[in-house]
Amino acid sequence: MLIALLFGGLATFAQLYSVQAVLPGIARDFQVSAADAALSVSAATIGLALAVIPWSAIADRAGRKRTMTWAISAAVVLGLLLPLAPTFPSMLALRFLEGAALGGIPAVALVYLNEEVQRLHAAVAAGTYVAGTTIGGLAGRLVAGPVAEFTDWRAGVLAVSALSGVAAVLFVRLAPAPRGFRPVVRGQGPKLAERILINLRSPRLLALYAQGFLLMGGFVAVYNYLGFRLEAPPFNLPTSLTSLLFLAYLAGTASSRLAGGLTVRFGRLRVLLASIPVIIAGLAITLADSLPVILVGLVVFTAGFFGAHSVASGWTPRLATVGQSQASGLYNLFYYAGSSLLGWAGGLFFVQFGWSGVAIFAAVLALLAGTTAVLALRGFEAKYPPDQGFSKMGMTY
Repeated sequence: MLIALLFGGLATFAQLYSVQAVLPGIARDFQVSAADAALSVSAATIGLALAVIPWSAIADRAGRKRTMTWAISAAVVLGLLLPLAPTFPSMLALRFLEGAALGGIPAVALVYLNEEVQRLHAAVAAGTYVAGTTIGGLAGRLVAGPVAEFTDWRAGVLAVSALSGVAAVLFVRLAPAPRGFRPVVRGQGPKLAERILINLRSPRLLALYAQGFLLMGGFVAVYNYLGFRLEAPPFNLPTSLTSLLFLAYLAGTASSRLAGGLTVRFGRLRVLLASIPVIIAGLAITLADSLPVILVGLVVFTAGFFGAHSVASGWTPRLATVGQSQASGLYNLFYYAGSSLLGWAGGLFFVQFGWSGVAIFAAVLALLAGTTAVLALRGFEAKYPPDQGFSKMGMTY
């Protein structure tokens, strides 16, 4: 199942963020600003954010694997159409639809894991899945950037869509049939709106949603605009080289898996909070004018972000007493809303204050996320410490 989800994550996140590696090319082709070009990222993540709840409702009835199969197939078709977009608005419309289709994967994947994997190993499995998504995001950017350097951004995006099609086929072939799934029958249990409201009324779940919103917003802002910084003087790097920045994602591949294992020993909250100063330290390092030092800072920043994200995303369905699919869907809604809104807003700071504005913006978001986690989750972990194994609510720490 983890191998299948690896390919599912690759297909999803390769497509979702492939345009991030070619934003300067999109800006030149359509003659738009850096912030406007970044809307091609935001359009997809907005579509994903709006679609995760509907996809979670479909998954409650149709099943986890079947829902993910429908979603990933639709996304690949839309991704193959994207390079044909004649205008910037039409490209944004296709990106929005592509993101909406992709929403069926992250909305369901962690629920699928939690239903099929033993509770004791759920945090490690979630960390492994998040590690797989980093490989997908990395692959999409590393393919799109170099291809675009020798042709144009359209060919780069097309190459990623073809790669995602292969990964989608492997996901469908390898994913095992669900054994822990119990379909929601109409008229039995809380209705969809009630399940959503129950999860939105939980202060602890809201704190986890805030982690996704704030941290992802800063993360996307950093990756959106660092390429613009390095393609300008004094660095003057070509697109093929700036796309190599995304190799820093490998730090996230390692840290997300590591964070999942550390939660078993130290508890989720401690690992989550330990990731915040790592994020801020990485941002501070990127303020240097030396390219190697900037790369070190980006690696540190990326490791901290994915450590926090793997904990928060894996914790969400465990804290939900009703509507696990909707709880996970809401996390993804906030996560990609942060990507769309705050990731775009970072461009305003970049235009006004340069790179230091983006770094300070992302650091403030990380501080807000850490403060929220302390205020909302600290007492709960003290009540159910890690060494209890299973809490009274059936959740593993």
